Amino acid sequence: MTITRAEVCAVACADSFADAGSVIASPFGTIPSIGARLARLTSAPELLLSDGEAMLIAETTPLGEESTAAVEGWLPYGKVLDLLAGGKRRVMMGASQVDRFGNQNISRIGDWAQPKVQLIGVRGAPGNSVNHTTNYWIPNHSTKIFVESVDLVAGVGHDRARQVGAKYHDVQVVVTDLAVLDFQGPEGSMRLRSVHPGVSVDEVREKTGFELAVDEVAETRSPTDDELALIRDRIDPKGLRDEEVPA
Repeated sequence: MTITRAEVCAVACADSFADAGSVIASPFGTIPSIGARLARLTSAPELLLSDGEAMLIAETTPLGEESTAAVEGWLPYGKVLDLLAGGKRRVMMGASQVDRFGNQNISRIGDWAQPKVQLIGVRGAPGNSVNHTTNYWIPNHSTKIFVESVDLVAGVGHDRARQVGAKYHDVQVVVTDLAVLDFQGPEGSMRLRSVHPGVSVDEVREKTGFELAVDEVAETRSPTDDELALIRDRIDPKGLRDEEVPA
């Protein structure tokens, strides 16, 4: 059975939720959403999922379909902020730029006074990155995203977290369409943990705009037969995953 790159990425995202426990999952993007659902059905059964708005739902609904599951709880915006501040949330965000220490930018590209591109603003990135576990999903690994220095810090990286004494800062991994990276390099810098099947270490290095820490690099695990069936038949029967990471 042929396993696609999107399915490998989805499993890598699922693994980032595996030890989450009873927290609200906030995945941004198709692949992280598949990953969170897969984790709930396998390694993280206590994970809480919302309908994308203000309800906690009992079942793991297919991607791209309106939920008809029983509602377990009401989650208004103010409650989300309480969960954020209390560490009861796990986020997988995107990034327009990210540097070797995990500082993330989703706000602007270019000079402060006259940006080349205005993006969505820092949004919840500062609070997420200093209050609970935050991971990142990058569907197009490139030197435009993996940069030596971000143009604006939205999500806080390990170097800045040390400077301000951010006690609950917990940025763990970056999953991309090529690899899984963590922050086990020198002084909390980015390290290449694994490359996806068919990807070389050199390819990841060439598409990263700074020197990665590289020790023993594994191959990212592929989904099991059971996980593959869940992804294809229950979580994403419409194949939306291949729109984000083409086969």
